[in-house]
Amino acid sequence: MSQAVSYLSWLDSAHHEVEALVRKVLGAEAAESIDWRRPRMVCIAASFSHHDRVAVQRLPERIDLVRYRVFDGGLLSLLLVDSSPGSTNGPSRRIKERATATISVPTASVTFPPPGSGLVPECLRDLYAELDEALTAWGEVEVAPLRHYIAYRRLVNVASVIFRPKHEAILTYLRVDPDSVGLEEGFTRDVRGIGHLGTGDLEVRLASAADLEKAAPLIRRAFEAA
Repeated sequence: MSQAVSYLSWLDSAHHEVEALVRKVLGAEAAESIDWRRPRMVCIAASFSHHDRVAVQRLPERIDLVRYRVFDGGLLSLLLVDSSPGSTNGPSRRIKERATATISVPTASVTFPPPGSGLVPECLRDLYAELDEALTAWGEVEVAPLRHYIAYRRLVNVASVIFRPKHEAILTYLRVDPDSVGLEEGFTRDVRGIGHLGTGDLEVRLASAADLEKAAPLIRRAFEAA
C-alpha cells in the first residue's frame, strides 16, 4: 500500500514527463487524452490483511486490492477482494498533504474498533485490540463475529476468541496440536474431548499483554499450518 502511494505521489509530480513518453510511444492524441483528475491504484498481492482493507476505505484515492493465486498447470487466478471509488471532489490535492494526514498516528479517540468489537466487554477491549492485530497480521484473514465468539479463518477456522469478563481474560482456541506444546497450567490447556465454543484443540488464556507476547509463537504456528 505504501509503495503504491509513493508511486502515485511521483506520478502527481511528473505529468509532463509521462505525457512526453506517451506522446513518443503512442502519439500526440493519446497524450492529450490522459485524464489526471482521478488516478487509480491497483495493488496485486498473494494476500491482504484486515488492516489493508480498512486502509483502502479510509484513503481518498481510487484503490483496488487484487489477490492472485497460481494453481497447477500454470493457471493464474485474479480476485478483486476490495475496492474504493475514492473521493469525487474533483482534482486531487497534493499527495504529500494527504499522506501527512493519513500516516499520522491516531489517538485513542479515533482508533477504529476491529470487527466483532460489539461482543467485547469494556474491560477487555484494549487487550482484544492487540490480539486482533496479532491474529490478522498473517496475510488474508477473515474475521467472522458469531453469536458467542469471534472466528478467524483462512480456508478453515484457525482461531476462535471467547471473552471471560468475570476473570478479565480472553480464551483463544488455536488449531494447534496440544501434544506438540509444553502445556503450562493457567496459560495453555488441551481441550480435545472437552466441550467448548469455537474450534481449536489448544486453549490459550490471555489476561495481559505479556500473555499475548508469550502466545505469539503459538499463533504463528496456527496460521503457518493453515
